[in-house]
Amino acid sequence: MAGRILVLNTGSSSIKYELVDMGTGERPARGLVERIGEESGRLEHHAGAGPPCERAERFATHEEGLAAVMDAFAREGPRLDPVAVGHRIVHGGERFTEAVLIDDDVIAAVEELAPLAPLHNPVNLAGVRVARAAFPGVPQVAVFDTAFHRTLPPEAYTYAVPRDWRERLGVRRFGFHGTSCAYVSRRAAAVLGRDLADLNLIVLHLGNGASATAVSAGRSVDTSMGLTPLEGLVMGTRSGDVDPALGGYLARVDGMDARRVEDALGYQGGLLALAGTMDMREVRARDDDEARLALDVYTRRIRKYVGAYYALLGRLDAIVFTGGVGEHDATTRAESLAGLERLGIEVDQELNAAASRAERAVSPPDARVAVLVVPTDEEWEIACQAHALIGGA
Repeated sequence: MAGRILVLNTGSSSIKYELVDMGTGERPARGLVERIGEESGRLEHHAGAGPPCERAERFATHEEGLAAVMDAFAREGPRLDPVAVGHRIVHGGERFTEAVLIDDDVIAAVEELAPLAPLHNPVNLAGVRVARAAFPGVPQVAVFDTAFHRTLPPEAYTYAVPRDWRERLGVRRFGFHGTSCAYVSRRAAAVLGRDLADLNLIVLHLGNGASATAVSAGRSVDTSMGLTPLEGLVMGTRSGDVDPALGGYLARVDGMDARRVEDALGYQGGLLALAGTMDMREVRARDDDEARLALDVYTRRIRKYVGAYYALLGRLDAIVFTGGVGEHDATTRAESLAGLERLGIEVDQELNAAASRAERAVSPPDARVAVLVVPTDEEWEIACQAHALIGGA
């Protein structure tokens, strides 16, 4: 079955969407709603080759943002008659290890998982509800960020915590950014001209959320995010790794409850805590002690994970940068890998600094470990999985 898939990637404060023609591979329309919940929201709708339709207004909720998306299609085109709607769902827990058709039971299960991804699962479901109402009878497909990491071995996903937590409460590592990892791993193999089954990769997805994943033969074998998307690398507003005793310490010395600690680590941590802004571009533009410390902490954490995953894999063929920061910030790429030349990891200054949106190597041609930049395309990955599920050829 060919036809068009509408992809809704509903994030914590934004909505990315694309209409994908599975017969031709073309994207008849795409767009973005950003700064949802802030005073200065914006919608940008691209249809065909003409200039984008831009609309600046406040979108108080994701439902308002999604209503504006539907209105943009109605006003600017193209005709919106998808054969399926693909949705990014961040947390699928242990139940969802592949894409599924959405029904009431799936929605209820995703709601139950919301405490594990409070920034994402509820707003992901907002997209589902709007799309079900707008397209009754059209298959709705959930594609889970956690699904790619279903291949984690027990020694990677098991925490050394009480058995009751593990068995009754489901406490374990899940991992995220799986849709992105699946896509860029395949594209990295294509850039290298090699079979993915023969490659060991480290995928660094660096954006407002950030993660590192060790990929062997196309399978996730370890990843930095854990039970929730909070663990691991330093992110825009998330702290990443901290001492597990921190919550108890803050409760004892300052009376903080669990919700306050979680909110601080998830919404007030990361670059925002260190430099006063979550935007890497703004941090890079400054020359002060806070900004320099934030950058040093950010890149040191990445370098530590690269070293750990290199040791875990035993042999490393390539490091793959993706995500907004990974794709566009040459300085972050260079600083994150600085000092690893003895491990065969090196960045070519000229190749790395060149402005390009193409998939490319930024390491010297003779480097033992290739360093690649591969723009992610989660929307295409979601469309492909949705198309396959509904019986696409």
